[in-house]
Amino acid sequence: MVKKKNRWKTLSTAGLLSALILAGCGNSEETTKEASGESGEKSYQVGITQIAEHPSLDAASVGFQQALKDEGLEVEFDTQVAQGDQNNNQSIANNFVSDQVDLIFANSTPSALGALNATKDIPIVFTSVTDAVGGGLVDSMEAPGGNITGTLDNHPDAIPNTVEFIDKYFDIDTIGVVYNSGEANSVSQIETVKEVIEGTGLKLAEATVSTSAEVKQATESLVGKADVLYIITDNTVVTALESVVQVATDKKIPLFVGELDSVARGGFAAYGFDYNDIGYEAGVMAAEILKGEKEAGEMDVQYPQNLKLVINKEAAEAMGVELNPEWEESAEFIE
Repeated sequence: MVKKKNRWKTLSTAGLLSALILAGCGNSEETTKEASGESGEKSYQVGITQIAEHPSLDAASVGFQQALKDEGLEVEFDTQVAQGDQNNNQSIANNFVSDQVDLIFANSTPSALGALNATKDIPIVFTSVTDAVGGGLVDSMEAPGGNITGTLDNHPDAIPNTVEFIDKYFDIDTIGVVYNSGEANSVSQIETVKEVIEGTGLKLAEATVSTSAEVKQATESLVGKADVLYIITDNTVVTALESVVQVATDKKIPLFVGELDSVARGGFAAYGFDYNDIGYEAGVMAAEILKGEKEAGEMDVQYPQNLKLVINKEAAEAMGVELNPEWEESAEFIE
């Protein structure tokens, strides 16, 4: 079932007539204040659609809302989570269009696609999207077109740096990956991994899932085939990351992940960035759109600004990874 939080009430016919009568009687100041909010500033309605609940996406939503607050806008948010269900996902977007929100914040590729299917008029700002062009969201990074723009959760150096790190410091043959083949951003990342490992001598062992309930069994299927595991920023798999961590720990297989929240949840290492940051950057873009300063389709899609290597010392020990002194120069460590 779709989560429904705040729903906006529309004025009844009688209420509208009353407002017009009052305005005609010299009460325009009170009417304006009611439409604009207590502060007298214009109040905006923003719908937040999120495909699932997990720390990275949650952090992006928090960052987005904080940016609009910092920009001084008075905003009423309606946050709805699809719980991984595509039917819910589309219904959420359709409801926002019916509610005539001022802007839709789409947190994930499926969320953005659902919003774009629902409206070509209401501005859409996305984040947590890996390949906006390949996913069919925008025409190009520099000129998105239409009513949509946003920030990516895919730094162009993240996957190459991860593969290079594995190849340099681990004497292995095969990298194991688990992903949802129905997620466009996941397929794009896996294709990038395949391209990057060409010429390294490394091989890829793949296991695909369609739901989070399948993640543990899929991970177990890679035991004996993969020397390390690499979980990209796949919403389905990351939602069930603890089951991957359990297998990696039990079988002493180093687990690389695609974002920093997954390191904190038990992954060994990641080249990543803070999802709060990309949500915040998307919020700044949304503020410019709401203020009428820019059109969504004219704003460049943005990459994450800060990429860093983070290593979980406790996870390293649990997975049998001996820390290399050279990593002290390039990595941040968490216990």
